[in-house]
Amino acid sequence: MKNPDNSQTLSPWWRRALLIVMLIGFSILIYLTVNAYYSAPPIPDEVINDKGEVIFTGNDVLEGQEVFLKYGLMDNGTIWGHGAYLGPDFSAAFLHNLSVDASTAFANELFNKSLSELTTGEKLAVEAKATELLKDNRYDPSTGSLVFSDIEIQSFESQIVYWKTYFSLPENNAGLQANLISDPVELQKLTSFFAWTSWVSVAQRPDKPYSYTNNFPYDPTVGNRPTTDAILWSALSLIALLGGIAIVLFAFGRWDYLGWKKTNDPTLAQEPAVVVGESTPAQRYTIKYFLIVAFLLLAQVAAGALIAHYRADPKEFYGIDLSILLPSNITRTWHLQLAIFWIATSYVAGALFLAPILSGKDPKHQVIGINILFAALVLVVGGSLAGEWLGVNNLLGNLWFWLGNQGWEYLELGRIFQVLLTIGLLLWLFLLIRALRSASQKPERKEIVSLFIFAAIGIPLFYIPAMFFDSTTNFTVVDTWRFWIIHLWVEGFFELFATVMVAIIFFVLGIVSKKTAMRVMYLDAILYLAGGLVGTGHHWYWTGLANPTMAFGAVFSALEVVPLTLITLDAWDFIKLTRGTFEIVTKHKWTFYFLMAVGFWNFLGAGVFGFLINMPIISYFEVGTMLTPNHGHAALMGVFGMLSLALMVFALRQVLNDMQWKKVEKFIGISFWGLNIGLLLMTLVSLFPGGVLQLIDVINNGYWHARSQEFLGVGLIKSLEWIRIVPDLIFSIVGVFPLVIGVCMAYLYTRKIKTEKESIEPV
Repeated sequence: MKNPDNSQTLSPWWRRALLIVMLIGFSILIYLTVNAYYSAPPIPDEVINDKGEVIFTGNDVLEGQEVFLKYGLMDNGTIWGHGAYLGPDFSAAFLHNLSVDASTAFANELFNKSLSELTTGEKLAVEAKATELLKDNRYDPSTGSLVFSDIEIQSFESQIVYWKTYFSLPENNAGLQANLISDPVELQKLTSFFAWTSWVSVAQRPDKPYSYTNNFPYDPTVGNRPTTDAILWSALSLIALLGGIAIVLFAFGRWDYLGWKKTNDPTLAQEPAVVVGESTPAQRYTIKYFLIVAFLLLAQVAAGALIAHYRADPKEFYGIDLSILLPSNITRTWHLQLAIFWIATSYVAGALFLAPILSGKDPKHQVIGINILFAALVLVVGGSLAGEWLGVNNLLGNLWFWLGNQGWEYLELGRIFQVLLTIGLLLWLFLLIRALRSASQKPERKEIVSLFIFAAIGIPLFYIPAMFFDSTTNFTVVDTWRFWIIHLWVEGFFELFATVMVAIIFFVLGIVSKKTAMRVMYLDAILYLAGGLVGTGHHWYWTGLANPTMAFGAVFSALEVVPLTLITLDAWDFIKLTRGTFEIVTKHKWTFYFLMAVGFWNFLGAGVFGFLINMPIISYFEVGTMLTPNHGHAALMGVFGMLSLALMVFALRQVLNDMQWKKVEKFIGISFWGLNIGLLLMTLVSLFPGGVLQLIDVINNGYWHARSQEFLGVGLIKSLEWIRIVPDLIFSIVGVFPLVIGVCMAYLYTRKIKTEKESIEPV
C-alpha cells in the first residue's frame, strides 16, 4: 500500500465529509427543535371544574414556573427527571400524591374501605379506576380549557399545604432555607405549575396510548409504564452501535495510518516549534487565567463537598445550620457554574497560549486585549455568583431573572451576565484570530490554523441558544434549547475544540506531522458530530416531545460511543508517542499524563457510564438517579476537567525554566494522582452503587419513591453518602490543594519572568 504520508496535503474529501455530516446532523437537529414548538404539551388557558368554575389559569402555571425558577428549585429537585437530585422529582411527587388521593376516594366509593384494608384484587380494581380517571385527557384545544374532576381539584388544594410543609424545614427538603416559600399566593401558583407537570405526565397525548412525556415517570399505580417505542428504539440503538463499531474496526484495519501514527519517513520529521522556558509577553500574561482556574476549581470542590453533606445530613453541618446563608440550592448552583467557568477559562487561556506558538510572535497590543478579557472574566464570574445568591434570597425584586438566578439548571446566571459572557467570548475569538493572522499566511500552517479558528467559532456561536427562551417559555421548549447548551455546546463543540488543541500541541512539539494532526482533527470531528449532533435527543425522551425525537435520539446517541471506541483502539499509539525518546516529551511528561487520563475517563465516564444510561428503556427508570451524576462527574471532571488541567500544565511548563519547574512539578504530580484516584473512588464506592440501588428501588416501588427522603434518607443509601467522605478528601486534599499550591508558585515565577523580560521586550 502506498505510504499515505508521502504528501502533507490531505484529500479534499475530509473537508467534504465533515460538511456533509454537519449538514445532515443540523438538519435533523433543527427539525426536532422546531417540532418541539408543535408537539410541546399545551398549557391550558384555564383549568375548570365540571361546572365551568376556574380552579387556576394558564397564567398561574407560568407564574408558578417563575416561582420555581426564582427560588432555584431546579437545583433542589427535578421536573420530568431533569434538575438536581437532592429533593424529589416534583412532577412525580405531585402525581403520586394525586394517585393516592384518587385511590383513597375510589376505595371508599367502591368498597367502603381505606387503602390499607383492600385485598389484592380490590387494590387492582381501585388502581384501574384511578388510571382511567387520570389518563383521560379532558383538554379542549378549541376553548383552551382543561376540566379537572372533583378528586383532582381536592388533591390540588390539599397539595398546597403539602408543599408548604416541604419548604418549611431543611430536613424536609435536603437543605433549603426554612420556610423558603411561605407566601400563600406563591404556593398556590407553584402548586399550579406542579399540577400541570403532573397532568402532562399522565394524561394521554391525543390519538396516542401514552402521555405527553411518553409515560414518564414510572408509576404503575396510574398506568405509567414503558412504551413499546422505548423498547423498540433501545434495541435498534444497539444495532446502530454494533454497526458503528464495525465500521470503525474496518476503517482502522483498512487504513492503518488513521489515528496517532508517527510517520516512519524521516523527511517528514517535525522540529519542535517551541523551546521550553521561552515565551512571549502575551503567553506570560495568560498565566493569570490559570491561577483563576485553580481557585475556581477549589471553590467548586468546596461547594460540592457541602452538597454531599446536605445529602448525608440536611439538618446541620456539625452543629451549624448552614442553610441560613448557604442553602443547598445556592451551593449546587455555584457547584455547576464554577465547573463551567473554570473549565471554559482554561480552554480560553489555552487557545490564547497556543496561538503565538503557531504564529511565532504576538500581534501588537495583544497584552492589552488579554487584560481586558481577564477583567471581563472576573466581572462575569463574580457578578453572576453574587447575583445568584441575591436572586434566590429574593433580594432583587423583579430583576431576579436579569441580575440574579434564572433558575434553569446549568444556565442559572442572570441574563445580563449571559450577554456579557457572549460578548467576552466574541472578544476572545477576536484576540485568537488576530493572534493567528501571521500563521494563516504561512502555506504550511494555513489549513491547521483554519481548523483551529473553525473550531473556536463554535464556542461563542453555540452559546447563543441559551438566550432563546425566558422564564415563561413552555418548559418543554426550554429543555429543548437548554440541551443545545449542555450537550451540543459542551459535549459537542467544546469537545471538538479540545481535540483540535490537543492535535496542535502534538504538532508544535514535533511529535506528529502536520498531516497526521489534521487527519486526527477531521476524523474526530466527523465521528463526534455524526453521533453528537442528533444524539442531543437522548436528553429529550421524557420532556414532552413527540416520539420521532426518541427514535433519532436513541440511534444517534448510541453512535456517540463509536469515537470513544476509537480512542481505546488508538490508546497504545498515543502512549508510544508520549513515551518517546524526545527531550521535549520528557519535559512535558505531566501534560501527557493528564491527556492519557482524558482518554481513560472518556471511555469510562463518557462511554461506559454514559451509554449505560442513554438507551430509552434504561433512561426511563434511571434518569435523575445517582447514575446520572455518576456519569456527569466522570465525564465532566474526568474528560473536560483533565483536559483543562493538561492545557494548564502545558502552559506552565512552557513558561518556566527547568529549575523553576522542578519545584512546581512535585505538586503537579501529587495532584494528578490525587484527582484521578479520588474521582475513581467517588464513582466506584458511592455514586455508582448508590445509583444501582436507586434504580432497583424505582423498578420495585416507582420513580417517586426512589427520589423521596423515605428512600434517600435511610439505610445503605445513606451510608454510601457518608462513605463518600473518603474519596472526597482524597480528591480535595491530595488532588486540588497541591494543584493550587503549584499554580500559585508558577504564577509568582512568571511575574518575575515578566519583570525581567519586559525590560527588553515590548508588550
